[in-house]
Amino acid sequence: MTTIPPGATIGILGGGQLGRMLGVAAAQLGYRIHVFAPESGPANDIASAFTRAGYLEQDELIAFARTCDVVTYEFENVPLAALAAIADRVPIRPGVKALEIAQVRTSEKNFVRELGGRTAPFAAVNSLAELEAAIAEIGTPSILKTVSMGYDGKGQVRLNAADQAAEAWEAVKGAPSILEGFVEFSHEFSILIARGPDGEVATWAAPWNLHKEGILDLSRVPAPREIAEQAEEAFELAKKVADATEYVGVLTLEFFATADGPVFNEMAPRVHNSGHWTIEGAETSQFENHVRAICGLPLGSTELTAKKAEMENLIGADVDRWPEFLAEPGAHLHLYGKRESRPGRKMGHVTRLRR
Repeated sequence: MTTIPPGATIGILGGGQLGRMLGVAAAQLGYRIHVFAPESGPANDIASAFTRAGYLEQDELIAFARTCDVVTYEFENVPLAALAAIADRVPIRPGVKALEIAQVRTSEKNFVRELGGRTAPFAAVNSLAELEAAIAEIGTPSILKTVSMGYDGKGQVRLNAADQAAEAWEAVKGAPSILEGFVEFSHEFSILIARGPDGEVATWAAPWNLHKEGILDLSRVPAPREIAEQAEEAFELAKKVADATEYVGVLTLEFFATADGPVFNEMAPRVHNSGHWTIEGAETSQFENHVRAICGLPLGSTELTAKKAEMENLIGADVDRWPEFLAEPGAHLHLYGKRESRPGRKMGHVTRLRR
């Protein structure tokens, strides 16, 4: 692949905080960014150019692609049709295959199983009758998830008994879904892997992820022993996924640490919330290595810069504590510039280093 040198323009589909942090990393390496999104957001604030249009507005997409030397995306729900509209005009990285797989939970889990990964028991559900049959097979407690468009606990309903089927089906509004059985686990963790166009791979320490009300609250490295003992097997699966999809960029796989080994939960074909600690906590952040990968540059070192690192999400009103975080020794505050604080909304994060 021809190297895309500094001074070129990176197109980003999506205008959220991940696009913002990608843009900051790109600017440090001398790149410009052009954001394409249906509404103004955090990424637009630091972009060299911004196109406000819907993802299915083909003329606008083509005009956007003409200004870019490479295009990436910052969230996994970009319509595949948007990529198809520009695929013959500009390189798109990570590409279409991983995005297509990640957009459908059943496809994602079947793909990982074919590569030898473990998953929770699951069944596709397209009607109330199918949900009742799946509950009879998998049992409860279990969780009903829409097959697409769910994140941060959205599009998910927990079932504690079989007689909750009708209520759960109504809660997901009859959307195509998947019923997943619960697994016994000690910790949740993720593997972030950066893959270059030549197959070169780099990975960071696996963070221990702690959630609150379905949203990531804390990520910590180094992880407890239970995770450390399973991280290598999880990394090998992540590498298989990256190789099988000819992935270019940062890929994230989430896991449960169980008595039988790592159990795959879900994948994100993008930079990830659980990797925000890498901005200060690693020699090269997930955002910089994503830029390096999609532009064909050598990947940077992922070694820790401190003995311990922690990322805390600032959700909703947490952002009002910014003076406290600025006064805290060893803390690094990142605010996303969102104009309105709402419950459940990610407003920023704090990284803490312990040297």
